[in-house]
Amino acid sequence: MQQASLAGGFADPPHQSSTAFRAIMQVMARPGRIETITGGAAPAPLSGAASSVLLTLADPDTGVHLAGAFDTQAVRDWITFQTGAPLVAAPAAQFVLGAWADIDLTQLAIGTAEYPDRSATVIVELPALSPEGAILTGPGIRDRATLGLPGDVGVFQRNAALFPLGVDFMFTSGAQIAALPRSTKVSQCTSNQR
Repeated sequence: MQQASLAGGFADPPHQSSTAFRAIMQVMARPGRIETITGGAAPAPLSGAASSVLLTLADPDTGVHLAGAFDTQAVRDWITFQTGAPLVAAPAAQFVLGAWADIDLTQLAIGTAEYPDRSATVIVELPALSPEGAILTGPGIRDRATLGLPGDVGVFQRNAALFPLGVDFMFTSGAQIAALPRSTKVSQCTSNQR
């Protein structure tokens, strides 16, 4: 185990984890909202926001899958030391973390009719988060919200059509986080709607 895995946890766990949890709940309850979340500092390429999410939500009972360039020994050691979460294959993961191009959504758990909550949460690291882009409607949104989403919005539309099954998304960049729960309807923004 490298020295980097011993650093980067919350310096004040009770306070920082409760603050991070509040930010996570805010973005899940209000899709399209972008919040700042700090405290975690995992080895690169994990952002501070993704680090804070894992420190807050991952534990020995939640399997984590790292996709693509995020699957490094330093990141694996950090997650194991800081959270105790087991590193698992994508189909068994409660949390999947990586860049959009490296995550195969077809491999992820979407829940079952009896247990729709037994699905994956996908943490997508992005270069930046933007409050402009796809149009979001549904629970937690008064009229509509907008959020820049990676890839084709059709992926998110198909996921929402599975509700109550499907996966939930969190988007992280630097110290920022946004979320797209499976209950959110997504439509493409046209130039007339901007």
